[in-house]
Amino acid sequence: MYTTPDIALKSGESTELGDLWSVIANNCKSALKSPPEVEILDGPPGVTAVVNAAPVVPRSMGCTQPVAGGKLVLTAKDIQEYSYTRLTLRVNYKTLDGDRQSSASFNITLFPPK
Repeated sequence: MYTTPDIALKSGESTELGDLWSVIANNCKSALKSPPEVEILDGPPGVTAVVNAAPVVPRSMGCTQPVAGGKLVLTAKDIQEYSYTRLTLRVNYKTLDGDRQSSASFNITLFPPK
C-alpha cells in the first residue's frame, strides 16, 4: 500500500525532495534532451517547486556514474498562517523517446515565522 509522504516547512525554508532523471535502459546514458521541469497542479499558496539542473546518479537503475538530470526543491515563501494540505506535483521530461510525465502527491504542513 502506498502512503503519502509528509513534509513540514517553516516560512522561508526549502527542502530537496530528490533526484530526477531518465536513462536509456541497460546503458546508463541520459535520455533527457533538457532538464526536467516541474509544475504545481494543486497546493497551498506560498509554496514553489523548481528543478535545479544537476548531474545525478540513478542508482535504482544500477548506474554508478552521474547523468544529466536535476534536483527537485520545494520552498515555502512568506507563510503567514499554519496550514496542512495536499500538494500535487507533475514532472515533465523531454526525452529522446518523446515527452513523458510523472506525478506525486505530498501532505505538507506549513508554519509561519515565530
